[in-house]
Amino acid sequence: MSAALTAAGLPEEQVRHRARHGTAAVFPELARYGSEMLGAAPAAAAHDPHDLLENCRIVPPVFMPDRLKKLIELAREPLYTDVDLTTRIGGLTSKLPLYVSAFGSTQVASHDLGEAAGRQAGALGIPMVIGENIVPVNGYRASSDLQASPLLGRIAAYTAAADDTHGGIAVQQSTEDADAEVWNLLYSDPVFEPLLATGRLAFELKVGQGAKPGLGGLTVLDRDVARRLDDQYATDEVFGGDSERVLRLSSPGTFTAEILRRQVMLMRNNFPRVKVWVKLHPGRDVAEAARVAWAAGADSVTVDGAEGGTAWAPTGFLGHVGLPLGEALLRIGPTGDCLLASGRMWEGTRAAKALAIGARAVGLGRAALLAVEEDGEAGLRRLVESIALELRMLISAVGKYQVDALSAEDLLIPAGARSPRVS
Repeated sequence: MSAALTAAGLPEEQVRHRARHGTAAVFPELARYGSEMLGAAPAAAAHDPHDLLENCRIVPPVFMPDRLKKLIELAREPLYTDVDLTTRIGGLTSKLPLYVSAFGSTQVASHDLGEAAGRQAGALGIPMVIGENIVPVNGYRASSDLQASPLLGRIAAYTAAADDTHGGIAVQQSTEDADAEVWNLLYSDPVFEPLLATGRLAFELKVGQGAKPGLGGLTVLDRDVARRLDDQYATDEVFGGDSERVLRLSSPGTFTAEILRRQVMLMRNNFPRVKVWVKLHPGRDVAEAARVAWAAGADSVTVDGAEGGTAWAPTGFLGHVGLPLGEALLRIGPTGDCLLASGRMWEGTRAAKALAIGARAVGLGRAALLAVEEDGEAGLRRLVESIALELRMLISAVGKYQVDALSAEDLLIPAGARSPRVS
């Protein structure tokens, strides 16, 4: 029988695994929760025919009029070191077209890693997004007044290392965060006055994420913790009634064009001193959703590609649900508005391609966490410096010297892929 199944193309061991474990087999192995970064398809990106960012090429021209202009400006031949990477990211001034993507309350993004990322991102002068569920899980402040909560700890680490001009903090809010009134807490806390006074605080409305488009937050809890939260959160016995762990689930929220429009307008009215960001999952109507958010007054829209996220997600979602980042960017196209992109970003060529298609900046999620885990004092800095060097070389190679000068003309896009919209 097993030979017949194998011959028919069925993965025998995966079928047997499901036969043994039932609903628990829909998720990664439970032992991996909190100890590994999940949320992306494990297959090599280069072998994914749908990953446009891996399958297109950067193509320099022979004639470079912008290089001639730069030569005249400098009175010498320009070098890649002359490329200017400073940019505006969602109303924030950044030294580089990079930001640290949202990571929230999962154990792998522990207190120490979050603060290490904050310190290094602040020193680099790039924005950092504080992810969802930190306050519902850990509280706004720790029980001891002498110790900051994870949320405030990350923000304090960032602001202590940053200057008053570059970068900034974006605080994400999901449906659960809204119930905990996270934005209201921050906006009224005197701790955030320096960020508000310098225009370096943003609030990001989370509509979805790349790891599990269409689903809300999923977290594994010990059974005794789940009992205490039973009246607050829904749970599901996917790991079996004899397991010490249960799945906590939440609603992703319900959105229509009108609901999203009103949410953005409400954010602008209620929090006039913050920048308004919106994060979208890579849905098939992502271009329409982005246009609705911008028209309502959003300072930026983030698109989390199907490759993105470090979240606990059903394994079936990781390689089969949602648009790959490159396709999502193509559908939106260059608009002149601030479009942020995240999903398997870790080196300069992929970042440059996303910027050429229409992104204003790219987010480092899993890569940032790996970097600070490797070296809590300098890992993220070294990673970012390597990406910045590659970006300067690549932008110079196509004869341009401003990061926002990259465009789709600098790419060879595979035949059959739709062309970016012209702004």
